[in-house]
Amino acid sequence: MNIRYPNGKKYTAPQINHKEPSQIEYGKRGMSLEEDLNATNEYYRQAGIAVIHKKPTPIQIVQVDYPKRSSAVIREAYFRQPSTTDYNGVYKGRYIDFEAKETKNNTSFPLKNVHEHQIEHIKAVIKQQGITFIIIRFGLTDEIFLLEGVHLLSFWNRMVDGGRKSISKEELTEVGYSISIGFQPRIDYLKIIDRLYLS
Repeated sequence: MNIRYPNGKKYTAPQINHKEPSQIEYGKRGMSLEEDLNATNEYYRQAGIAVIHKKPTPIQIVQVDYPKRSSAVIREAYFRQPSTTDYNGVYKGRYIDFEAKETKNNTSFPLKNVHEHQIEHIKAVIKQQGITFIIIRFGLTDEIFLLEGVHLLSFWNRMVDGGRKSISKEELTEVGYSISIGFQPRIDYLKIIDRLYLS
């Protein structure tokens, strides 16, 4: 199947590691932020804590073959530009909506990793009194921060006004919240949401 991003670049599926269970490293499993959050959200759902899901990425199908009457094979498709954030759901009767980003930068989070349509969506969620934020992982140090949407907008506006084009780790430490990797759940971000909005 031929799938392309909006810029025309071809999508390549990630390689699957077929290690035996005894070969898997359980210390720092190398899971992506998305994988950790998906595991966290599944834990929340199964424990009856919250219902939060990753939003599917919209795909524009271009070419479909029908080798049999009962089946269809997608031959070519394109990722559409997503219009919102990565995750949404409900927790204790409140609407939750957030974006997840990783960076290999060690000292700051580049704001070019966030898109204008995501900023507009975060503004709209805030206007409706929803809970919105961004979770940022520094890949080299495995540090994770939760930054409320209002603070993200403040840093974004600073950039738009000609200021710094990134959020320093020091700034994240000052106005954000550090999250430690755990076992179950992997990234317990709802503990911070309880403290900020529901205590």
